[in-house]
This record gives sequence, structure tokens and C-alpha cells, in this order.
Amino acid sequence: MATIMPESEQVQKAIKWISISLEDDNQPIKTLLEKAILKFDLSPKDSDFLMNFFANRDK
Repeated sequence: MATIMPESEQVQKAIKWISISLEDDNQPIKTLLEKAILKFDLSPKDSDFLMNFFANRDK
């Protein structure tokens, strides 16, 4: 299965940041998503992509 990579560099950075934080912290994914959206100043479109990316990661 092919992985879809976002065009936005900020989304790519957010994905990496969340992935590292999931390994290091015991924070819920929802909290990390909210922090990443603010930290990387993501647009609504990029925010939706990020949320869907992590919602579908286990499928």
C-alpha cells in the first residue's frame, strides 16, 4: 500500500513531531494533534489531513 505524503512541509514536520512525541510521551493523540496544529500553524485543510493521517494509521 502506498503512503500518501502531504505537500506541505509544515504537515510533514507535524507528522514527525507527533510520531516522536507518541514514542516519548504518554499524551493522548488528540492532545498531540491540537498542539501540533498550533505549533506548526496549520491551515484547516492541513489540519484535516493531519487528523485523518493519524486516524487511519492503524488501518
